[in-house]
Amino acid sequence: MTSIDRLITTCPPPSPPTTTYTDWPAVEQQLGMPLPTDYKQIADTYGPGTFCGFLHLYHPHAHTTWTSLTGPMPSTIRAQLQQEHEQDTPPLPADPQELFPMAVTDNGEYLFWVTRPATSPDAWTVAVNQARSFRWHSYDGTLADFLTAVLSGREIVPVFPSSLLDHGTFFTPLTPAANPTAEQPQPSSTMASSSDIRAWARDHGYEVPDRGRIPIEILDAWQAANTQ
Repeated sequence: MTSIDRLITTCPPPSPPTTTYTDWPAVEQQLGMPLPTDYKQIADTYGPGTFCGFLHLYHPHAHTTWTSLTGPMPSTIRAQLQQEHEQDTPPLPADPQELFPMAVTDNGEYLFWVTRPATSPDAWTVAVNQARSFRWHSYDGTLADFLTAVLSGREIVPVFPSSLLDHGTFFTPLTPAANPTAEQPQPSSTMASSSDIRAWARDHGYEVPDRGRIPIEILDAWQAANTQ
């Protein structure tokens, strides 16, 4: 049984299954990196949506740019990690440029691929960062194995709520973009720095910490105000 088979057995995909078509070579070219085989299988099998009403896997056809694999979030989060790293915060599980965000929870935790080695995505492991904290949890396995272990209760992630599986395992699909083959938003090479976003937030009456992660609602507001 393959990793994706084990995940499907643990948490069945939508019925009928998603029919969203993804041009993976084009997505990988847009990102400038290959993607793990199991991630592409998960994205094709489940489509955009959430696991247990809690974990949102980034998807090329996500209903919002904040859960889009090709949207602004990966660049924004990496910029924040880089800034935190330069401020001598507690150690990260890898260099910021080796951490690629690929999921977010309702509580604001981010899930990352540890992209080592860069040219072997099927060997990438998983790291989880607690919201508004420097606490990390690492998993020495693939994304499909991680999801299966968490959703079966075999892997306890301390930064996830203990009630995660209280209602069983389920996947909730979200409506994909009206035109799934349309070009998705690209990460901006001119994305503002964390300090710029913090300055904007204070100028507009938001309370934002000097260090650490910028709250998602502030990122949302900044993006809405600065999208042409």
